[in-house]
Amino acid sequence: MHNHSAPAGAPVRPYVVLATCCLSLLLVTMDVTIVNVALPSIRKDLGASVAGLQWSIDGYTVVVACFLLLAGSIADRYGRRRTFQAGLALFSLGSLLCSLAPTTTLLVVFRMVQALGGAMMNPVAMSIIVNTFTDPRERAKAIGIWGGVFGVSMAIGPLVGGALTERVGWRSIFWINIPIALAAILLTARFVPESKAARPRPMDPVGQLFVVFALASLISGVIDGRRRGWGSPLILLAFTVFVTSATLLVVYERRKTDPLLDVRFFRSLPFTSATLTAVTAFAGFSGFLFVNSLYLQESRGLGPSAAGLCTLPIAGALMVCSPLSGRLVARGNVRFALVTAGLAICTGALLLTGLARETPLSRLVLAYAIFGVGLGMVNAPITNTAVSGMPRAQAGVAAAIATTSRQVGVSLGVAIAGTLAGGGIEAAHSATFAEAIHPVFWLTAGYGGVIVALGFLSTGARARASALRVMPLLDPEAAKALGPPPVPAA
Repeated sequence: MHNHSAPAGAPVRPYVVLATCCLSLLLVTMDVTIVNVALPSIRKDLGASVAGLQWSIDGYTVVVACFLLLAGSIADRYGRRRTFQAGLALFSLGSLLCSLAPTTTLLVVFRMVQALGGAMMNPVAMSIIVNTFTDPRERAKAIGIWGGVFGVSMAIGPLVGGALTERVGWRSIFWINIPIALAAILLTARFVPESKAARPRPMDPVGQLFVVFALASLISGVIDGRRRGWGSPLILLAFTVFVTSATLLVVYERRKTDPLLDVRFFRSLPFTSATLTAVTAFAGFSGFLFVNSLYLQESRGLGPSAAGLCTLPIAGALMVCSPLSGRLVARGNVRFALVTAGLAICTGALLLTGLARETPLSRLVLAYAIFGVGLGMVNAPITNTAVSGMPRAQAGVAAAIATTSRQVGVSLGVAIAGTLAGGGIEAAHSATFAEAIHPVFWLTAGYGGVIVALGFLSTGARARASALRVMPLLDPEAAKALGPPPVPAA
């Protein structure tokens, strides 16, 4: 089904391939957490507004989300290894430019350059993993390791970012990406086999344009709505563009033989639930991280290093729970993993709904640890459900949709958190800052409840039946060869 060609003289070593692909996840995740810890320093040095801080994160995640689907298609057509290496190179260039940015606007622009590279990395890396580990159980274990690296990245990001920001300056947080990316490029050339889809789909520039307009207008409207006024012409225009673009995207893609976004994927209840879970979980995560980074440094007066240390409970829980979640998923216990994730996210957020400037650090540490359990448990079921049962010929697209959902969630989470906290974040050193972010934690608790509901919805008999119906629609030949898609036990 696939065109595989290893580099000359290089045997295919699955776990070396996995380790190489995990370097891209390390880069992208570490970059997000490093930037969050550095936000107060960037704000002080460049005179950034709250909207500027939001865009320094969302400028990256929106662009990644916009182009992940295109990157998956390009990888399936021109080669996953080649696309992966190009992404690593572009990410390195973007990191260098970010370290030189003289203004907030240029920092956001250079973050977008980084994002173009990021869009070519993680979904393609997941596609490489899916095509390297063909046994469902081995694949689930590999995805669990992938999730564990997410935890390691979370641990390294705040610690390294805090130390670099405090001792060298915030610009140095981007330098660390370059040697890691270069190492990944060399390892990819040596060990990662090239693979392509047997029947790559044609490019879809119109569909791609609709995706860009829909996501960019939605995030712009949410970020700028509070400042400009929700009834202002520009904000109303932004939301109108979003609704129109999203509607036209669905209508247009349904009529195409080979769409950029195959809406038939969403006839599978597990796949749709995985997408919604990804958006919800990562909206909670990004909003949580955004307000806590500012709270720890600007409200409590901690330095970047100390603030980084405070986030270690999240990272530690992630590292423990991600592999555990992968094993649960491999045994078919997806419902247990998702419900546990939702309850933990909800509980961790509820513990912070009464946050004050003098809240004991022990309470923060407990809340962060419980929240980290939720994040660790949610990642493997999202990814496994998204790619399992889909034709391997479309692995790049299926993985890209799952990753797009995460990035959309991150973008929305930061945008909504900044909007909910309102002027309280503008006056970060005021006594009202902690109270101003209470609504963010209440909303995050609600996200946890949604994940619990989706955990039940996506793992019942109805969900199983919908997944079985979708497989033959997407690839009749693959359905005959592979049999029914793996569906989690009810």
